[in-house]
Amino acid sequence: MVSLQAIWRHPDDLYPMVKLKLAARRAEKQIPAEPHWAFCYSMLHKVSRSFALVIQQLDTDLRDAVCIFYLVLRALDTVEDDTSIATEVKVPILMAFHRHIYDPEWHFSCGTKDYKVLMDEFHHVSTAFLELGNGYQDAIEDITMRMGAGMAKFICKEVETIDDYDEYCHYVAGLVGLGLSKLFHASGKEDLASDTLSNSMGLFLQKTNIIRDYLEDINEIPKSRMFWPRQIWSKYVNKLEDLKYEENSVKAVQCLNDMVTNALVHAEDCLNYMSALRDPAIFRFCAIPQIMAIGTLALCYNNIQVFRGVVKMRRGLTAKVIDRTKTMADVYGAFYDFSRMLKSKVDDADPNAKKTKENLEAILKICRDSGTLSQRKSYIIQSKPQYNATLIAVIFIILALLLAYQSAIRPTNICTIWKVPYVIVVNV
Repeated sequence: MVSLQAIWRHPDDLYPMVKLKLAARRAEKQIPAEPHWAFCYSMLHKVSRSFALVIQQLDTDLRDAVCIFYLVLRALDTVEDDTSIATEVKVPILMAFHRHIYDPEWHFSCGTKDYKVLMDEFHHVSTAFLELGNGYQDAIEDITMRMGAGMAKFICKEVETIDDYDEYCHYVAGLVGLGLSKLFHASGKEDLASDTLSNSMGLFLQKTNIIRDYLEDINEIPKSRMFWPRQIWSKYVNKLEDLKYEENSVKAVQCLNDMVTNALVHAEDCLNYMSALRDPAIFRFCAIPQIMAIGTLALCYNNIQVFRGVVKMRRGLTAKVIDRTKTMADVYGAFYDFSRMLKSKVDDADPNAKKTKENLEAILKICRDSGTLSQRKSYIIQSKPQYNATLIAVIFIILALLLAYQSAIRPTNICTIWKVPYVIVVNV
């Protein structure tokens, strides 16, 4: 829920939030009538509403392929994430998952809530998969096979070194980048991007998620599953869970900054990948999550709240990013501003300060060399909000219209008005 106080502090968030809310409703109304496709798109809206909104802009055949690709990998991830499944049961399922997607009768009960429904009724996904073109099917099968094998490997293996960390992130996210590049190419809309650049697109998102979700993951029941590499955290504490204790706050922040510095090395590849995209819808599909990632890293850096609760971009800013990211100039501007924001937080006494600044300067240089920074929008970094009588009047008119609309379709609940979906940083 977004409070009226938040809107008052950032009044220019309101318009993009309203647009996003209306766009989400339009997307929900475009769900196909066929039972299996209706299930797939309805499930997509439930497990990732913002992802559903972004892919709705893609052309039909590519949209269907990306929808199924996401649901297949989300189902695979549900098996991996369910810590109640015995290893001897889980590993064979992960290894064979790429074959199950061809079987309309196969399903496996695991997970919770909407993810359990996805697994129980997975036959709908398989039925839809079998209707995709051969190029799309081949790409999805290949990535599912490689990802399942990688997940199975790390069920029995700890993330000890930075190389292990990169390998794990490759299996669960880098391969997503490779798969999407294959789908874009199969659609005829893009050249096939290199594996290196595609991999970095996934790693940048995945490492951001792993950093941001420390507390949620360490407190997971029945047991935690953590992917911060021992090679990094052991420099600061004896046990990974020690980072969440107040007496270790200084070391925890230093470790956090080390992790963020590691993630930043992928930003250059991401910018190079996005700059080569030609199709506007594919570009937005790729660019919005990447901007959210650099923004989240800027918020997490040097922030002890990562170990106390949830650190995330405000919903209004998320709505702005979704609404206004249209060209590579927008991406360069966002990366430039968020990198400057992060750089301003670097303490020279931090053990990794020099490396952090080097990584940031590399990003800033690419953005400056693009020659587009004069075109960047100032909504990313915002200081004191500006008010005027006209803007305040418009805010209250829009609120009144929204309340009237809500009353016309169901009993008014001010909380429901501001349930704006977050953009996805795919975590599969």
